[in-house]
Amino acid sequence: QVQLEESGGGLVQAGGSLRLSCVASGRTFSRYGMGWFRQGPGKEREFVAAISWSSGSTYYADSVEGRFAISRVNAKNTVYLQMNSLKPEDTAVYFCAADPSGFGPWADRDDHYDYWGQGTQVTVSS
Repeated sequence: QVQLEESGGGLVQAGGSLRLSCVASGRTFSRYGMGWFRQGPGKEREFVAAISWSSGSTYYADSVEGRFAISRVNAKNTVYLQMNSLKPEDTAVYFCAADPSGFGPWADRDDHYDYWGQGTQVTVSS
């Protein structure tokens, strides 16, 4: 079992930045693919970013490419999402997720992730 806990959300003005963190329990974290998803008000959950266990591969949704950066520190069981140039449309609850099967072309599919955090709210004001 893996438990995930996100933090770092909050209220920020458009153009601002936030860094989300996700701390995982479990000894096998370093072998999991990790992803960030979000769900805006009245919207379905959508993929944001993913990273392989070695940090050698990352993948981003088109809507955040060039503005967001995913990273991880396996020694700290932590994955991060640095969000820059935030827009009001980035307002959502952000979830981190763990995929025991690793990282691959499926990284943007939420059904490949077995473990989810409770989410952290990000609100971007215009």
